[in-house]
Amino acid sequence: MDILNWAYKLLKDLNFSHTEALYGNLAVNILMICLVAYILDFISKKLLVVAFGLFAKRTKTSFDDLLVENKTSKYMAHLVPLLFVYHTVPLALKDFLYWEAVFSKCINIFVIFLILWTVRSILHAVKDYLKIQPNYNDKPIDSYIQVIMIVLWIFGGTGMIMLLFNVDIGTLLGTFGAISAIVLLIFKDTILGFVASIQVSVNDMVRIGDWITMEKYGADGDVIEINLATVKVRNFDNTTTTLPTYSLISDSFKNWRGMVNSGGRRIKRHLLIKAGSVHFVTAEELQEYRKIQALVSYIDHRQADIDKYNQQNSADKSLLVNGRNLTNLGLFRKYISHYIETHPAINKDLTMMCRHLQPTEKGIPIEIYAFTSDKRWTNYEYIMADMFDHIIAAVPYFGLEIFELPSDKAFIEA
Repeated sequence: MDILNWAYKLLKDLNFSHTEALYGNLAVNILMICLVAYILDFISKKLLVVAFGLFAKRTKTSFDDLLVENKTSKYMAHLVPLLFVYHTVPLALKDFLYWEAVFSKCINIFVIFLILWTVRSILHAVKDYLKIQPNYNDKPIDSYIQVIMIVLWIFGGTGMIMLLFNVDIGTLLGTFGAISAIVLLIFKDTILGFVASIQVSVNDMVRIGDWITMEKYGADGDVIEINLATVKVRNFDNTTTTLPTYSLISDSFKNWRGMVNSGGRRIKRHLLIKAGSVHFVTAEELQEYRKIQALVSYIDHRQADIDKYNQQNSADKSLLVNGRNLTNLGLFRKYISHYIETHPAINKDLTMMCRHLQPTEKGIPIEIYAFTSDKRWTNYEYIMADMFDHIIAAVPYFGLEIFELPSDKAFIEA
């Protein structure tokens, strides 16, 4: 304060008028306060940031390291010069009531900003800490942090408006109520995103790391981020698709988490067999089919039942259509079933079957339904291709044909 008294005396000795001297003294006071505040801010940041950094390195927890990374100590260091300014400005402006009120409002507004920045840095540290915890790394933490910050900014903005315009909370809320329609229109996406984030989390619809497919937005890959407004998906071609959070509850999408957590990945694919190639098996053909080792036991057991039935019902076997008979398609389905059941890459604890679907104008669909033990994409595709290579190659051994549309060359040759 000796410097301030010296400056005031110097202005008085220069024969300035009282008003001019007063304003000159005010300028000197403000300048000195700003200079001292800057020095205090510089010193406090250096001391607090360094001290907090050293403390964080010596502790076992990683949370304080995250506080350092998110500059929490830097924001807290601003409190020291702020307290100095808060206490000295009223003394420097005691003869200028209007400017004292203005500066007080500015300081209070800066206090609100500083509190919000500090809280935001702490929340970001909490978010980063939870993301490295096994129990929380797949939860939409970003959405929750954003919701909390939106609420805090609303309260902070309300407080700043009340300080600037000297309005009470009742009047301010009444004004907000009058413009609520405009507010809802402006924050529509935020509100929808907030509701969607809660539903996604409560219903456990999507987690970070889930593989989802959403054809509407071209998304097919792993979820890498869920926040209040958007969900980011890293596709398998290494592109990134951003889709609205609200679309997860308003549109249809496929989540592959159940498959990933299960014991296998499903194979559900069919062959189209020409209906005209299906026929009853004759006795001569049956002898040839007995050469297929996977069918020997089945043919012996099944043919014994058929012969017994035909004898009991006096079936006239001069025509194969009479009584019961084996068919080449039936034997083929049995062969596929045996092949699936003995394949080393198929999970035997899950459903396995070869089924006959509704015939179509393109033939008879014979569908293979099973689950591979290996769920990795490349291995899954290799296993499925290997199985169908074998099955397709086995079709001619049963006197069957696979349906396919003729090529241009076939038309020309015809």
